[in-house]
Amino acid sequence: QVQLVESGGGLVQAGGSLRLSCAASGRTFSNYDMGWFRQAPGKEREFVAAITRFGTSTYYADSLKGRFTISRDNAKTVYLQMNSLKPEDTAIYYCAARGGGLGRPLDRLSTFDYWGQGTQVTVSS
Repeated sequence: QVQLVESGGGLVQAGGSLRLSCAASGRTFSNYDMGWFRQAPGKEREFVAAITRFGTSTYYADSLKGRFTISRDNAKTVYLQMNSLKPEDTAIYYCAARGGGLGRPLDRLSTFDYWGQGTQVTVSS
């Protein structure tokens, strides 16, 4: 069982930066693929970024490449660095986890088994 707790959201002006954190419980954290997804009001939850177990590979939504960076450390934390934020980045951001090494697409929401409660990011114009 994995429990995920996100933090770091808030209100920021367009062009600013935020770093989200996701603290994970569980003894086998390094074996899990980790992902970030977001959901804007009235829209479906969408893929943002993912990092494979052991941090060997990263994957991003095409529209976010170059602005967002996902990383993980050995202390059971995954980060999402968000730069040059735009009003359209406003959403609730969710951290997710799944068992790694199974070759499943990283951008597939349905393949992630564990979810955090989300953290609100609001970008003002």
